[in-house]
Amino acid sequence: MLARDRAATLAEIAEAAGVGRSTLHRHFADREELVAAAVEDSLAALGQAVEDAALDQGPPVEAMRRLVAAMVGVGDRLLFLFGDPRVLEGREGPAPSDGPVIELIERGQAEGAFDPEVSPGWVEHVLWALVYTAAEEANTGRLPRHGVPATVIRTLENGIRGRGSAP
Repeated sequence: MLARDRAATLAEIAEAAGVGRSTLHRHFADREELVAAAVEDSLAALGQAVEDAALDQGPPVEAMRRLVAAMVGVGDRLLFLFGDPRVLEGREGPAPSDGPVIELIERGQAEGAFDPEVSPGWVEHVLWALVYTAAEEANTGRLPRHGVPATVIRTLENGIRGRGSAP
């Protein structure tokens, strides 16, 4: 609900969650507390998705495809976390996925699967931007949900493929 409507009231959030407003208030004193809990839960879900993608296993291109599928699976969480810069305001430290994703990109560059002439940080930002944009497109109906992973993978691979690597 918060990914789709940042201004949603506690009553609207409770209704979307299928609980009464009083139940929501028993768990969260106010909207700020609810948003803080949603941030932590979303970051944990994102970290778990990256972990489940097993980025250190198999060829880098296959690992990147698993990562994209995992990230698309938590697309609403990404929209919530990164759709409004204020959501992460005051939170310190990197996202739980930063290290493994950068390591995958560096491994892919070392093996010639990804373009070594762009920085790993740039590739990571492009990856996040593609997944975020695809999640937005799916939420608005401009991209069918079942087509999101393939669209992101195709766009990403055509943009970061190293010289001499097979399509």
